[in-house]
Amino acid sequence: MPGVTAMLGLNHTFVSEFILIGFSAFSHLQLMFFLLFLLMYLFTLLGNLLIMATIWAERSLHTPMYLFLCALSVSEILYTFTIIPRMLADLLSTHHSIALQACASQMFFSFTFGFTHSFLLTVMGYDRYVAICHPLRYNVLMSPRGCACLVSWSWVGGLVMGLVVTMAIFHLTFCGPNEIHHFFCHVPPLVKLACGDNVPDVAKGVGLVCITALLGCCLLILLSYASIVVAVLRISSAEGRHRAFSTCTSHLTVVVVHYGFASVIYLKSKGPQSLEGDTLMGVTYTVLTPFLSPIIFSLRNKELKNTMKKNFLSKPFLLSS
Repeated sequence: MPGVTAMLGLNHTFVSEFILIGFSAFSHLQLMFFLLFLLMYLFTLLGNLLIMATIWAERSLHTPMYLFLCALSVSEILYTFTIIPRMLADLLSTHHSIALQACASQMFFSFTFGFTHSFLLTVMGYDRYVAICHPLRYNVLMSPRGCACLVSWSWVGGLVMGLVVTMAIFHLTFCGPNEIHHFFCHVPPLVKLACGDNVPDVAKGVGLVCITALLGCCLLILLSYASIVVAVLRISSAEGRHRAFSTCTSHLTVVVVHYGFASVIYLKSKGPQSLEGDTLMGVTYTVLTPFLSPIIFSLRNKELKNTMKKNFLSKPFLLSS
């Protein structure tokens, strides 16, 4: 079998490359999937780049909330770049192998950027909490230096998560077969290919770390919004309540989508899963969620939407271009 090399003097084999078979169950639909996912990927890239360009061009948007949104767009672009181009190439190719080192790199970067995204969403929730619950202290608590620290620590946290998960998984010994029942190097299908007495402990440890990090972020966001709801209800006028909470709707919607799909992935039943089910479920958080995020922020954030129209969709811009 390609990618499985015999070890001298032992009855075991070690794997030097893997075969990604995630879309093999949909062989008759691969061209359609390629076109659909390519369009969604391009829209994701363009949407996030448009958000970043709008914030960069408009001085009125040089605020902590939009700084965090810019950082979120960067993490989303890098996350999708780690997975989707390779997936698109495999949809058009008959050769779906990936080297062991390349697989480890893909896992590291996908977890790094994925968890950075989660930490940034948590920071954005804290930003909305400070803006609504402590408006007089907002400029102090959300100073440029403080915002830079929060963004930096989000990236450091993502990097640590990527290192911990990747080192734990790729310290395992992989024996034949070498077929990954997914379209990218994800933890559960890789664990099934590992051999050794420590595999169950490593799998439980990695799962516990990931779930703890996600639930910790989710809990902090829930606490932020619980305080926000209490503060908003204290506002006497309906218009004031609407104005205060309208600054949170885009972030809250993205949080619901992000953690909704993440909970399905990490908290799903551990029983036997079909290849088709795992593949389609993987598409939700690698393609669909990043695709929806710029749409939600563009449509649900009134200030950002109006600025986009003014700077990029107005007649003067079209004529000058």
